[in-house]
Amino acid sequence: MHILVLNGPNLDRLGKRQPEIYGSVTLMELEETISYHAATRNVTVDCRQSNHEGELIDWVHEAADNNWPIVINPGGFTHTSVALRDALAEVADLAGFIEVHISNIHAREPFRHHSYLSPLAIGVIAGLGTYGYLLAIDALSTREP
Repeated sequence: MHILVLNGPNLDRLGKRQPEIYGSVTLMELEETISYHAATRNVTVDCRQSNHEGELIDWVHEAADNNWPIVINPGGFTHTSVALRDALAEVADLAGFIEVHISNIHAREPFRHHSYLSPLAIGVIAGLGTYGYLLAIDALSTREP
């Protein structure tokens, strides 16, 4: 199995930006942990990050074309991007995706409580720190087609 792991805007700042909310693990360290964890489950992962909505959408289209499931932390696009939602709708109908948030978005500012993506996702993992990514890999790797 191959899983595409996407991180949206500002996640390249992990370990630096608001560590009291997002922790001290850097994106590079997170990607190494995800890759190792996936390999122990006989899964390959491709981890990518972009601060640009269009690039994320292009990658979602690539996943749809290849029937890859996605683990996505859309960052701020969670609450704003109908375009990303529309792209993920195709993946939702194929291999599916899991939405991940490092912080508990429901315990934060009210504008963060709404996700355009959640209604389409297989599941949503929020508030478990970077461990949420590993749970998402486990869930996708054991999911029945």
